[in-house]
Amino acid sequence: MSNVFYMPPVTLMGPNAIQSLGAELASKELKKALIVTDGVLVEVGLVSKLTDELKAHNLDFVIYDGVQPNPTEKNIEDGLALLAQSNADFVISFGGGSSHDTAKGIALVAANGGHIRDYSKGVHLSKKPQLPLVTVNTTAGTASEMTVFAIITNQEDETKYPVVDKHFTPIIAVNDSELMVAMPKFLTATTGMDALTHAVEAYVSTAATPITDASAIKAIELIVNNLEAVVNNGQDREARDAMQYGEYLAGMAFSNASLGYVHSMAHQLGGVYDLSHGLCNAILLAEVSRFNAKQVPERFVDIAKAMGIDTAAMTQEQAVNAALEAIDALSEKVGTKQRLTDLGVTEDKLAFMAQNALNDACSLTNPRQASLEEIVNIFKARM
Repeated sequence: MSNVFYMPPVTLMGPNAIQSLGAELASKELKKALIVTDGVLVEVGLVSKLTDELKAHNLDFVIYDGVQPNPTEKNIEDGLALLAQSNADFVISFGGGSSHDTAKGIALVAANGGHIRDYSKGVHLSKKPQLPLVTVNTTAGTASEMTVFAIITNQEDETKYPVVDKHFTPIIAVNDSELMVAMPKFLTATTGMDALTHAVEAYVSTAATPITDASAIKAIELIVNNLEAVVNNGQDREARDAMQYGEYLAGMAFSNASLGYVHSMAHQLGGVYDLSHGLCNAILLAEVSRFNAKQVPERFVDIAKAMGIDTAAMTQEQAVNAALEAIDALSEKVGTKQRLTDLGVTEDKLAFMAQNALNDACSLTNPRQASLEEIVNIFKARM
């Protein structure tokens, strides 16, 4: 069986990497960018790091700053309208996963037509490459700056769905750890746990390969060794830099091996309750892993080792339990170990969310297939 591996052809990594972006763009004969971001990043002046770089290389731009934390179909439609009005010929996302996912939707639909929902009924459905997309990342979590995934919310029916398309791959991704230094503590924690979830789910995925395995295991090492430090001290440049590499490696893993029930369930919590995606993943990760470990215990032994646990004198069962306990312990240390009931989740929505989770594309590669009742019980265990 053959496999395909997708990632950006160019990624600029490390402190002040954004200062190399203008020269890269100038060589591509691009003229005007639609910058896709959120109002907070504009207000605090962080977007000026990008606009100053564009100005220095005589590149024109217009800003769409209406992105919401759980990006909606309307965000994409509004961005498309501004794109057409401004005659921009390429798109730059600036921010975290919400900005990147919105920009992907805009760029894909602009080139292929239709509605973003049209591209969610399978994988790799677009016929043509999207408009040139550049992603400038400001969080160490979603890895949306380099993946073939976008997660979109349909507000009309309270669903959140993934779009998986090879044409989402940007022409340039930028991971500048200096842009992440001012990231708030809780956002640092939730995005970091999101990245850990990507690595764990990719490692146990039925579509895993040696390349995705290597990326996932190294990502787990980097995230576990640096997340608590960077949550406690956002100015820790060394930990910030390590986290950006960890989240990128996790992105390399899941963009090509896909994910599992943690994400398919978290998508529903986001769609119904508008909750933080990273927080939902953090809450669900150990419980879904407990379910999956019955199918692939050896994979969780490897995860335990990557988390720094000495498994030499342990049985397989002990090593698996140690990994699950370590996941929950890290979540507690960084402040993301919460109960769903405390976030307003009610039991009357569980069956609805469980059914939508089973229909989510991320469920296809979960290593152990579940019934509706089993998904409901996983939700209940974290209530």
